Amino acid sequence: MGNAQEKPPGGSAGGAASKENRQPRRAPGKEAANGAARERSPAGAEKESQQPPDCSGMDRSYLDAPAGALPPHLARLKNEGNYLFKNGQFGDALEKYSQAINGCSEAGIDSPEDLSILYSNRAACYLKNGNSGDCIQDCNKALELQPFSLKPLLRRAMANESLERYRKAYVDYKTVLQIDTGMQAANDSVNRITKVLIEQDGPQWREELPEIPVVPLSVQQQHRERPVSIEQAQARAARAAQEEARRKEARFTLLKHEGNSLVKEGLFQEALEKYSECLSVKSDECAVYTNRAICFLKLHRYQEAKQDCDSALQLDPANKKAFYRRALAFKGLQDYLSASSDLQEVLQLDPKVREAEQELEEMTCLLRQSLIDKDART
Repeated sequence: MGNAQEKPPGGSAGGAASKENRQPRRAPGKEAANGAARERSPAGAEKESQQPPDCSGMDRSYLDAPAGALPPHLARLKNEGNYLFKNGQFGDALEKYSQAINGCSEAGIDSPEDLSILYSNRAACYLKNGNSGDCIQDCNKALELQPFSLKPLLRRAMANESLERYRKAYVDYKTVLQIDTGMQAANDSVNRITKVLIEQDGPQWREELPEIPVVPLSVQQQHRERPVSIEQAQARAARAAQEEARRKEARFTLLKHEGNSLVKEGLFQEALEKYSECLSVKSDECAVYTNRAICFLKLHRYQEAKQDCDSALQLDPANKKAFYRRALAFKGLQDYLSASSDLQEVLQLDPKVREAEQELEEMTCLLRQSLIDKDART
C-alpha cells in the first residue's frame, strides 16, 4: 500500500459508464465476487486502536512514522492498516482504515490527498474480501478527492471486471494506461476484455463504450517524475526478466526450427551453426546436443559428436538417441568396444531399435577383426 499518492491538478476522474443493457458474458477466469458482507467501521475514532499482532523482538517503530498531513494518532491507524494488509489480514486492515477515515471527519482534517489514499487503501481491502460494490464506492470517493489517481482507477477497474461490467472496466484500464503505459496488468486486462466485448457487442463494440477521459499531460508528467518505490522497482525488474525470458525462448525456438530444416536439406555445417546459436541461448536443452551430434557425425567430426552426446547424457542419463549417436561417434573413432557398450545400453532401454541391433552386429565383427589385427602385429 502506498503511503502517498501524487496530487494531480484539477480535473475530474470522468469516465462514468453508460448503463449496460445487454446481458454480458463472463470473462474467462473471472468470477463475480460481490457477495461478501461489508465490514462496518466503528462509530467513532475515540475507541482505542488495537495493536497489530506482535512478534518477539519485532521493531514496531514504523507504526509511528509520519503519514502525509495526518496527525499522529490517525497516521498510526493508517500504518497499522498497511501492516495488516501486507500480512493478509484484510478485514482487520479495513477496520483501521475506516477508523482513520472517521477520525479525519471528526477532527475536521482537510487533506484531500491523505483522505484519498485512505479510501483507496480501504477499497483494496474490499476488493481482497470480494466486496466489489463497496470497493467501487471507495474508489469513487478517492477519485473525487484526487482525480486520475492511479491505484483507485486500477482497483475500480478490477472490481467492475469482477462484476462483469466490462465496458466500465475497459474505460478505467485505458485511463490507467494513459498514466502508466508500462503497467502490464492493465495491458493484459484490456486485451482480455476486448475479446469479451467483441463477442458481446460485435464489430461495433467501441460504439457501446462510455467516453474515455483524457488524462492531462501534467498528470502524466507528474507520474513519470515520481520516485520509484522499492516494490515498484522489484516489480519492474521481474517484468523485465520475464520479457527477456520470453524473447530468449522465441529466439531459441526459431533457431532450433531453422537447424532442423537445414538438416533435412543435408546442409549440416549450416545446421550445426544454428544449433550452436541455440545452445548459446539455452545451454541445458538435451535435444539440441543430440541434434548437433548428427551434424558432427555427418561432417566426420567424431570427437565433437561424442562430446555433445556426453553433454546430452549428463542432462538425460537415459537418452537412447544420445547413446546411439555416441556409439556411432565411437565407431568413427575406432573405439569398437565403447561403441558396443553404448549400443547395448540402447537395446536395454528399447529392445525394438532395429538400427542398434544391426550396428551391434557390425560392431562385434569390427571388434573381433581389430583384435585379430592386433594379435597379428604382436
